[in-house]
Amino acid sequence: MKPSRREFSSLAWPAAALSLFPRLARAADYPTRPVRIFEGFGGGGTPDLLSRLFGQWLSQRLGQPFVVENKTGAAGNIATEAVLKAPPDGYTLLTCLTANAINASLYRNLDFDFLRDTAPVAGLIRLPMVLLVNPAFPAKTFPEFIAYAKANPSKINMASPGVGTPMQVAGELINLMAGVKMVLVPYRGPAGAFADLLAGRVQAFIITVTAAIGFIRTGKLVALAVTGATRSDVLPDVPAIAEFLPGFEATAWDGTCAPKGTPPAVVDKLNAAINAGLADPQLKAKIKGLGGETMPMTPAQFGKFLADETAKWARVVKFSGASAN
Repeated sequence: MKPSRREFSSLAWPAAALSLFPRLARAADYPTRPVRIFEGFGGGGTPDLLSRLFGQWLSQRLGQPFVVENKTGAAGNIATEAVLKAPPDGYTLLTCLTANAINASLYRNLDFDFLRDTAPVAGLIRLPMVLLVNPAFPAKTFPEFIAYAKANPSKINMASPGVGTPMQVAGELINLMAGVKMVLVPYRGPAGAFADLLAGRVQAFIITVTAAIGFIRTGKLVALAVTGATRSDVLPDVPAIAEFLPGFEATAWDGTCAPKGTPPAVVDKLNAAINAGLADPQLKAKIKGLGGETMPMTPAQFGKFLADETAKWARVVKFSGASAN
């Protein structure tokens, strides 16, 4: 005699529950072996330093080595692809950053979809940026800068550390929101951009506050505005661009991602450990030393943040006409 639907359901529930036990047990025991953290921009940069800082924290917190691997190239896309195509078991993580949100529209032929293929784990830090000009530049405030740009279209050359960097798209966001036309000049890193700004060969530059603070304090360069939604604690007397262009925000940020399909219990365990680090006074002090502001979020909050950032920069990339392939 065939079992009734109710009898079948009563038999199916225990079977389904039993099938979950191994997965739940694996999540509870996680990690049981070393975890790899891929970082796509090389040793010495903020993403690398941050990856190692949190790798050490997670190693101590969770009892297994979290080993940082630098997998550079293609503006972080090589590291991202390697992680997103790895088994979704929590043993391969990515230090994701602003470049990932920008690359989603800047690169037209990627073999992955960053939002679709990602399991957001946690936010790490934001890095405020600042708009700099040479002291000889005629504008001394951000409103004067915009007025000059409107009166002199294409006469402001704004340096950036490269196409698709947060600094470059922040400049394009000013063009879009202020209705001006500055020429974005890409360099192979910040050193050449600083040299040409100091020499007056370019008129403006957006870079992280950490990289700029020495030039600002010595008076070699002038800070007109910061690019975050609010003023920076490091430069409290420098206004935010958002005070003049409501809704403007452009920050460099870092977070942690895993491949889509990573068990939620593993994601939650990593998120709790990372957020504990963001609240730890000693770790917070080290983050402040990098010029960062902590960005604690739940996985769902970080996922929304990634989606919002990707959509925002897609609009800016389309407006600018930039493309990396």
